[in-house]
Formats: sequence, structure tokens, C-alpha cells
Amino acid sequence: MFSPSKIKKDFPIFTDSNLVYLDNAATSQKPQAVLDAVDSLYKEANANVHRALYSLGSEATERFENSRKKVANFINANSKEIIFTSGTTESINLLARSLGNTLKSGDEILISEMEHHSNIVPWQLAAKRTGATLRYLSIKKTGELDLSEPEKYFTKKTKIVSLTHMSNVLGTINPIKGLAKLAHNVGAIFIVDGAQGASHLPVNMKELDCDFYAFSGHKMLGPTGIGVLWGKTKILEEMEPFMGGGEMINTVSMESSTWNDIPYKFEAGTPNFAQAVGLGAAIDYLENIGMEAIELHEKTLLNYALNKMNHMDGIRIHGSAKDRGGVISFNVDGIHPHDLAQFLNEDNIAIRVGHHCAQPLLKTLGESATARLSFYIYNDENDVDKFCDSLKTIMGYF
Repeated sequence: MFSPSKIKKDFPIFTDSNLVYLDNAATSQKPQAVLDAVDSLYKEANANVHRALYSLGSEATERFENSRKKVANFINANSKEIIFTSGTTESINLLARSLGNTLKSGDEILISEMEHHSNIVPWQLAAKRTGATLRYLSIKKTGELDLSEPEKYFTKKTKIVSLTHMSNVLGTINPIKGLAKLAHNVGAIFIVDGAQGASHLPVNMKELDCDFYAFSGHKMLGPTGIGVLWGKTKILEEMEPFMGGGEMINTVSMESSTWNDIPYKFEAGTPNFAQAVGLGAAIDYLENIGMEAIELHEKTLLNYALNKMNHMDGIRIHGSAKDRGGVISFNVDGIHPHDLAQFLNEDNIAIRVGHHCAQPLLKTLGESATARLSFYIYNDENDVDKFCDSLKTIMGYF
């Protein structure tokens, strides 16, 4: 049986603490197993990977590459398709550079109004650099993508489609498989920002049929500074690298260079190998619970929280998508989100307020800032109750 109270005991930050942590869309807390994996690597096998012929280097390389295999199994992919990056942001920038260089004037890039800045700004830069046009799918009042007339957006001019799996503001879970079909029907490459998806949902690359999927370790119990870009083998082999340096080359002369095989072609320099090992430990932890169980737990907790908040006067909840993850963005009449967060902090309740790196979406919602709750495996109904009790008290002050 899923037991958040038992899970919490594995996380040192909750030891002897009444912390109510509801900012998991920003980053997650780390279980002891992840901390131990990173610590062990530095204590027992700290050497540069892939380059040493001595035992210490071989051990470091083995742990690093085992983590790559764990990531591949986690998303049902081939390990040579797993590129380690610093996070989702770098992954999308890599694509905006490498794929973006194939664009020309008249081509179109399609994203949506609900995207995180990390899936907007790189494409703005690519469009400016190449003369391509950046277009936005609009959203409905429910917070879902408006796909009523897809032929207006998915056209022969569309070369790249890049959309979020799950909104970090609204929690909307987009129909990735259907979107992949729309993109492929017009010959476009389909990219998924999975920063929120891989952390909270079962993800299977063979079922989703996207061309690229990017996510971050720190949002799924792993360390900071490590992320993943998955891509289909054929496209990766044809794609030019984003960064140059050691490891990503095969040969170098004074005139030119040739590239290493994938995935190393896209991993210039010394990788964050200790953090990658930590990500492998995080995946072990998540798989021990089961991603299906995690998704069910979070959606159950979401419905519990929505039911309580919908019975409180003066609260405006944004989005009502039928398929949504454990994220609630809201505003309280007469209380600025920043003030609300400061009052909640007095009760040791951590939420996120602001534009959540999604200013275009906030403009669509008609808000300059919102407050946001986001759940994970260690949250339970007691956390929601404490939040709602504190919120009622704060609202009574105004």
C-alpha cells in the first residue's frame, strides 16, 4: 500500500521537521539512497569516466554507464539514445541549435501558450537566427490545448513541434501520442518537454512516438545538474552536435574533426557523472514504488485538495483539464500571492508564487502572478489539511 508517511522517513529533510513541502514542480526532495549514491561515487570511485585504464576510472565509468541503462529502461528506450545533459533547459537548447540550424525563412516552429520559458526562448532565438516563424497553439478556458482546428497550426510549413507533456502551472497533461501523429502527418519533428511528465507519469518512448523527450533529474528525486535528452537513433546520427570538446570527437586535425558515436557525440567534456549516478539511484527508488502508483496517488491527492479548495470562498483555481497532474495554480481575492506565500511560510508551508517561468500563459490567464501547489510521493492528505487550515486563517486576516 502506498504510504507517504513511510516514504517520508527516507528523506533526511523531513527528519524531526514539520515541513509541508508543496513546491515539487520546482524541485523535489532527495531520499537518503540518492545522497548515498553520490557520496559513494566520490568516496570510492572518483575518476574521470571513459578515459582511464586504471581500476578507479573503470569503476567510475561502469557506475556512470549503468545509470544510462537505468534511464533507458525507465522510459523504454535504447541506452545509446540517452544523452546526459545538465537538465531540460540544456536539452531543448541543444535541439534548438542543432535542429534549428536546418531551418530557413518560411519554415514554422510550433509551440503553445502553456510552455515553460525553457521551451519558448530557445525557439525564439532559433527563429530570429534563421528567419523561421514561431507559432503558438492557443489554450481553452479549461487549460487544455485547443485542437479544434489542427490544420491551421500543423501545416506543410511546420518543421518542428515542441510541446510540454504536463504544464508546470495548470497540471494539464497533453495527449502526446495524438500530437505526435499530427506532427508526423505533416513531416515535422516532434519534441516533448518532459520536465513534469517523467517525474510523475509512466513514460514509454515506444508508445508516445515522439522524436525527442527531455527531462531533469532534480524534479524526480535526483541531484541538480543532471538531465536527459532522449532521441530516435536515426535523427541523432544525422544531427550535428551542439557543443565541441573532448569525448564527443573521433578524430581531430588542424583542419577538421569527426564525431564520436551517439550518445557521446552530444556529451562534450567531463559529464556530471556523480549526478548521473544519483539519478540512477533516484530511478531505482521510483521504480520500487511504481510510476503507475505514483500517478494514481498524486491524482487522488489532487482531487482531495481541489474538493477542499473549491468549498472555500474567494479562491480562483486556474484550469480544469480532464487529464491533469498534481498541480494547482490559484489566486485568493484581496491577497497578493507573494503575501500569501510569506504567511504560509510562518507555518512552515512551502509553496511557489510568481509567474512560474510561464509569463505568456499568465498573460493568457489574466494574472501577473499565481500561487501554486504541486505534489509528490511524500505528500499526503495531512499536508493538504495543514495548508487549507493555514489558508483559512490567513484569509481571515484580510
